[in-house]
Amino acid sequence: MVSARPLDALRFPLRTAGFVGLTFGMYGLLEIDTAISRAADREVVLHTWMRRYGRALLKLYGLDVRAGGLYGGEPAGDPAGAGYCPGRDSAGLGRLFVMNHRSALDIMVTLAFFEATVVSRADLAGWPVIGMAARRVGTLFVDRSSKRSGSAVVQAMCAALTSGRGVMVYPEGTTFSGDEVRPFRAGGFTAACRVGAEIVPVGLVYGGAESSYVDESFTAHMARVSRTRRIPVALEVGAPIATVGQDVGEVRDESHRAVQALVDRARARLAADG
Repeated sequence: MVSARPLDALRFPLRTAGFVGLTFGMYGLLEIDTAISRAADREVVLHTWMRRYGRALLKLYGLDVRAGGLYGGEPAGDPAGAGYCPGRDSAGLGRLFVMNHRSALDIMVTLAFFEATVVSRADLAGWPVIGMAARRVGTLFVDRSSKRSGSAVVQAMCAALTSGRGVMVYPEGTTFSGDEVRPFRAGGFTAACRVGAEIVPVGLVYGGAESSYVDESFTAHMARVSRTRRIPVALEVGAPIATVGQDVGEVRDESHRAVQALVDRARARLAADG
């Protein structure tokens, strides 16, 4: 629960300053590491720094994540035992990760545990600091009100998946409150079915104080969640869903059922852990 202690009011500016410092600091280290690495290794370098950045943000904002179903080993340089989900399958094709969307904090969890390019709202590209970081890591920006933008992003997802890059989508289209998974938009599933990429369903829940990003500005949302000392989070990753020869609508519905089941499992994990 949110405390009334004076320190709570200071957490937002302190964490914001920490966020800016981490972003610019790790951005610089990423560029140095990229410059001295072989061209063939630069994708690995990028994902390694994305994971480091995401996990540093989890610590900064007090996110205590309990994860189930992560199936990646630990590459050199990563914290031992943390686990992650590789962005490509055994044949080298990219995976489409689909997760329910509840908070701006979801992005931190994605960076920390998934080798994936994120599909995000178009206006994020122009945000101070956040937009810079998002552009650098290859975020795919979509204007939900534009059919042309949506079609372009589907094509970009197809290209990313074909080249072996993982893609994370939040197919509800926006953030919601509660554990009910809302209907999924078809874009990501269309891309996965076109190239035969497997879909990995993910369920995410938050405990303690309400963390959902609904009916408030981004600044107000981050100020509110930043005042909480610790936020319990449960993450559940499901078995991959095949798309080869499958109907887009059927794959979308199967993925929706899987994500809802994983959300329920994640909620039960939090309840069991107290």
